Amino acid sequence: MSIFKVKSKPTPATLLIKFFGENQFWRKTDDNLEPLIELIRLIRPLKIKNLETVDLQEIISFFNENDSCREQFSIYLKEIVKDKKFNKILSDAAILQDVDFIFEVKKRIFAKFLPYQPQKDTLEYVLNQVFYLANDTIWINKIPSNQLEELYRLLKFKSIYESVAPNSVLSELLVAMDLITQRISGRALETDVVKMVPEFDDYESPFTAFEKELFLIEDRIRNSENHFIKPDDLSYAQLLVLHKQCEDFVEKAFHNSSKYGISLRVNQNLLKIRQQLVRLKFLISLLIIEKGSDKRNNGITLVLHLIKYNCYKNNVRKFIGESTQLISYEITQHTAKTGEHYITESRKEYFKMFRTALGGGFIVGILCVIKVLLSKADTSFFGHAFLYSMNYAIGFIAIYLLGFTLATKQPAMTASALIKALEEGVIKKGKDSEKYKAFAILFARVFRSQFIAFVGNVIMAFPVSLLGIWGIDYTLQYNIAATKWEGLLIDLSPIHSLAILHAAIAGVFLFLSGIISGSIANRDKHNQVYFRITEHPLLKRSFGKDRTVKLAKLYRKRWAGIISNFWFGIFMGSTASIGLFLGLNLDIRHITFGSGNLALALYGANYAVNNSMLFWGIFGIGIIGLVNFIVSFSLSLGLAFRSRAISLFELRFVAVSIWNHFKSRPISFFFPTEKKDKSVVVENYLHVEDQK
Repeated sequence: MSIFKVKSKPTPATLLIKFFGENQFWRKTDDNLEPLIELIRLIRPLKIKNLETVDLQEIISFFNENDSCREQFSIYLKEIVKDKKFNKILSDAAILQDVDFIFEVKKRIFAKFLPYQPQKDTLEYVLNQVFYLANDTIWINKIPSNQLEELYRLLKFKSIYESVAPNSVLSELLVAMDLITQRISGRALETDVVKMVPEFDDYESPFTAFEKELFLIEDRIRNSENHFIKPDDLSYAQLLVLHKQCEDFVEKAFHNSSKYGISLRVNQNLLKIRQQLVRLKFLISLLIIEKGSDKRNNGITLVLHLIKYNCYKNNVRKFIGESTQLISYEITQHTAKTGEHYITESRKEYFKMFRTALGGGFIVGILCVIKVLLSKADTSFFGHAFLYSMNYAIGFIAIYLLGFTLATKQPAMTASALIKALEEGVIKKGKDSEKYKAFAILFARVFRSQFIAFVGNVIMAFPVSLLGIWGIDYTLQYNIAATKWEGLLIDLSPIHSLAILHAAIAGVFLFLSGIISGSIANRDKHNQVYFRITEHPLLKRSFGKDRTVKLAKLYRKRWAGIISNFWFGIFMGSTASIGLFLGLNLDIRHITFGSGNLALALYGANYAVNNSMLFWGIFGIGIIGLVNFIVSFSLSLGLAFRSRAISLFELRFVAVSIWNHFKSRPISFFFPTEKKDKSVVVENYLHVEDQK
């Protein structure tokens, strides 16, 4: 016999008897919320995943058999919520509180660790203490509705429509609605928001009309005997029409972002208005009573939503997702249009890509030689970072302006074009299998375009670098790579260095450069930079109207790309120096620069390189290019999927379709094979935008 006694876990019944039995211990406890907190802790499931229902039949049976406990528990609950204010939960909780994105994120994260505690005379304080877990609302909503209705009856809750006195339930609800409508009206009339919807310029603001109509309905509810309205009420029908107009205003503003661009601040304003409209729609539904049971059902619904709003008020993931989706969509829209030019279809386009890649390789070969020369400058880590960054930035901008191609720059652009094709179905035949097959064919074109860009860059960068280092040695009798060749060669080897990690870092920077390009284009569109340059009075007077228009067109066409390539150069040039400063082995590896560095290493060693190191150097160039492509393409693909709200689950079908297409036509991934008549599923998606 064990000398230790295992303390059994109390049941809801034993807890209810302890606090609400004959001794009425709940009246003597220091913390009047303790009984409720303990009861919810016992009811709360340990695991919520795959949970179908939460059964409260044990508690219902206990109350049916113990009238005294039931009455005491009823009194206890009514004491807790008596005169508790909750309008701020309805007007604020789970709604954006600040249009400053970074501030809102920081505030929510901080509240996760140290939650804000409201005053004790509010219902929010009670909910914070009792339902303090973010997933509490999930299991509560799994309680069967018939059990909630039975508890409502057993505990004899009053209807929320009995009174509109201050601090009553209905009064708090109406106060929250007033707060929300006033906030919406003011925010919707802000200049930056109105600018997004010029279609409404000649009409009365639907938000103002909605506010007036809602005020009239609230006044009737406060002064009538019933304190509610019927679903066939004409004023209610008019209110719904105005609410729909307000929703149309917001949706039109979001839709117009493709024409006018959108800033993060305007996006947050519109998101907040949309959230407030959704909240208002729910609150308005609580004012409608069609039959007697609606009073009970609306009361239960209100409680469930109060708990839900309070649980989700600090949700960070959902906030970031909602806030960034439209911005990322507009960015990827720009990169999709740019990416279309990087997808070759015919043999003519394929070899044109090869020629432009040769041009890109030519400039990169020169950059490789210049970087080795700059490495000999006697300066600090950050001095080298500046020199390397300017070398890369100027070179990348030159490649861009001359119309040349840098391998791996395309994936960040083409990923968005591929997703756009998937989103639109490429062709409208209504079958998912055909949609995925079309995507696979388009992916093959992307891959072969990237492949020929690799080839063009690599075969040109190598001889240009070799010629450059030979020219310096021949002219100055100085081999600039004599002391560096071993490091240049080792850096290419995937087994002797962190070449794969460094190639992945370069892939991230390639992705970021695409994001920068799209964000600059979106920002300029929103700020009407093109129009402002075109109509600038000083420019028109100095250069003439025609030249000013040409300048504006040049800016619109090139500026985003110039800034993108400038920052790509900064990222590539400063990574190694920042790594040295932090004591971390950080660097970048790019396939084209790898080819140039291999040439420099061979010349620096006077071609006396063992076969093993030469093999790993050449093999490493291929691996670096593959990692560059995979990382930048994957990140861009993920962003494009999320921006268009396409489930990542579709990737499985996409991958299968690509693999099947590769097995059936592997050559198409490296060389154009499709016939011009398009007997296959794709109908020249690449020219759809031009036709539009």
